[in-house]
Amino acid sequence: MKTTLYPASTYDPSYPVGSYWDSTIADPSWRYPAPLQGSVEAEVAILGGGLTGLSTALHLARDHGISTCLLEAGSLGWGASGRNGGFCGVGASYLTHTQMVRRIGLAETERYYRDQRQAVETVQELATTEGFSLDAQGQGWYAVAHRPSAWRELEAEYQIYTQVAGYPAQLLSPKELRERGFDSQENHGALHIGVGFGLNPLKLIQGLAQAAQRWGARLHSASPVVAWEKTGSQHFCHTPGGTVRARHLVIATNGYTPGALYPQLAGSLLPVLSNILVTRPLTPAERRAQGWWDPTPIYDTRRLLFYYRLLPDGRLLFGGRGGTRNTPAERQRLQAWMTRQLYRLFPAWEGVEIEYAWNGLVCLSRQLHPHIGSSPTDSSLWYGLAYHGSGVATAVWAGKILAQEVAGVRPQISALFRQPPRVFPFPWLRLHYLRLGYLWWQLTDG
Repeated sequence: MKTTLYPASTYDPSYPVGSYWDSTIADPSWRYPAPLQGSVEAEVAILGGGLTGLSTALHLARDHGISTCLLEAGSLGWGASGRNGGFCGVGASYLTHTQMVRRIGLAETERYYRDQRQAVETVQELATTEGFSLDAQGQGWYAVAHRPSAWRELEAEYQIYTQVAGYPAQLLSPKELRERGFDSQENHGALHIGVGFGLNPLKLIQGLAQAAQRWGARLHSASPVVAWEKTGSQHFCHTPGGTVRARHLVIATNGYTPGALYPQLAGSLLPVLSNILVTRPLTPAERRAQGWWDPTPIYDTRRLLFYYRLLPDGRLLFGGRGGTRNTPAERQRLQAWMTRQLYRLFPAWEGVEIEYAWNGLVCLSRQLHPHIGSSPTDSSLWYGLAYHGSGVATAVWAGKILAQEVAGVRPQISALFRQPPRVFPFPWLRLHYLRLGYLWWQLTDG
């Protein structure tokens, strides 16, 4: 019986990612701490060596002095944490403001916006206090209207961000956006949110991993959990090389979570493919020709959105959702389609070489928001996941919150995050739901 939604290569740590970020790390040896060997005891076992797992390990060790053992199936940051677009911002839920208020009330919705801002600040604070570089770029981010009618959506969002969230925000006409250093074939005005920035996600992973080890956390790569059981008050996580015994278990595997191994989460998550291209470095003359020199991250107002940013070395990163099979043929087709879209949006760069192309799984939940907390049926089983393609900041913050929870501190966070995941109706149909959604969004995005 098939237990994963995508081909086995999607989950295989030996399968090459081909990410641009890999090329920015001069010495990647830190990504390969020794695999687990023998039997180990710890207060907390963490599954997943991405942003949530490493942040949890760091905060447990540094802030609470709690012994931790982290297990990663591949190399540290192998999953979405090390291959995303590097947008460190707010917006980890797909719920509209109205839907959120209806679900949890205005006060808890306002707390959600504060939590999102604190998530961005948590990343900045860790980089400062632990002394690592993020290759930070830009101030905030832009949401650009991809068609004239989308301007009304941006006006509504402006009211929410300024009056409810309390974020610095500004509406920009197409002319004003061009004057700031961004232009495209779909520039119909933009909303600038002054919370967030662009970064190198793999350097964030490196900083978290090395800090966690300095503070005493044990990290193991190439250590997939092949079996797990709980006996009495103890969790036992078995890998090919050994076993970790722990009182608490934190699941931080997001879109790569093996539902068959953890029945508490089976059928409640929907991994979705996101695809990224990176061009060769663009010359200053080429950037001027297109009228784009602002490094602030940008996404458009489509439901099947495009997101893009200029990188420190002048390359263009261009990403978008799509694909439900992840076969070699589909990846090649999507790469060709995205390349055509890039050239259409930025005609001055038509024919510019694409030097990197890769994809990975972002994670959605049925309730369309992240879940951070403990299982309703087992208070020693914790999770932080489902960041909806905008999890760089939220995932790091979630690790801090989980560490506090495990340590017995009850942090004040929005009720939205505390709702447990719910199983999709007929979960074996999840990809069919996604395909229908893609068809609808393609028709309505215009």
